Amino acid sequence: MNIVILSRNPHLYSTQRLVEAAVKRKHHVEIIDPLKCEIIIEKKNPAILYKGRHLEHVDAIIPRIGASVTFYGTAVVRQFEMMKVFSTVESQALVRSRDKLRSLQVLSRAGLGMPKTVFSNYTKDVAEIINYVGGAPLVIKLLEGTQGLGVVLAETNNAAESVLEAFNGLHARVIVQEFIKESKGADIRAFVVDGNVVGAMKRQGKEGEFRSNLHRGGSAQIIELSDEEENAALKAAKSLGLGICGVDMLQSSRGPLILEVNSSPGLEGIEQATKKDIAKSIIRYIERNV
Repeated sequence: MNIVILSRNPHLYSTQRLVEAAVKRKHHVEIIDPLKCEIIIEKKNPAILYKGRHLEHVDAIIPRIGASVTFYGTAVVRQFEMMKVFSTVESQALVRSRDKLRSLQVLSRAGLGMPKTVFSNYTKDVAEIINYVGGAPLVIKLLEGTQGLGVVLAETNNAAESVLEAFNGLHARVIVQEFIKESKGADIRAFVVDGNVVGAMKRQGKEGEFRSNLHRGGSAQIIELSDEEENAALKAAKSLGLGICGVDMLQSSRGPLILEVNSSPGLEGIEQATKKDIAKSIIRYIERNV
């Protein structure tokens, strides 16, 4: 098969591993920067130009679209779909997952557990919001934040009020969530491919850090999910329509609580923690569908 990986950086671990896995299974692979694609819109003849040539005879694409290029990256994925090319992540699911507020609403409608969450439109009544999530400590997240950036732990009600007022003053949209003390700075990432959890790891924040992101110095180890955790991960992926995703959740006294679902999860942390060939699982997913 001819497989295209949509990635802005061919040297990233995830991109390289996908290339290795595809070549090992005798496929032809090309890495293409989605921002350098030209979208040709014509009646019954959708096409994509890349560096002056038409992209033709593509069997499948693997979108590795960063959050900062979601708009154009999604348009490129959509164009491939119009050309009847299989995508491991559908354009609509990509858009849905990138909108944190919308994705939380979808997960809530699906009946999944999550931390108490409040979103408001620059309200002046910050005390009411703080009280609703159970008071401090609480977590405040920028809607546009990624990799743990734009996430603040407010230890006291006064601190929470100050942070919320500051974000409101900057017209920055935020989500306020209850702090799950029993998670102790750790979360779980379940990696879902085609309706199966192919790997799971527990990420622990470094000393004094409540965020468990590996980009922020956190550590990871393999974990065996409980049936409840596995079912929550699969239900989250299905509700958002994602064939491939990383489902992040907290362990709590009331069961697994979904934090977010990542439609372009990195492979390095999960492969190193689990020693599993996740890239191969993704290529086999394509083989089953093309």
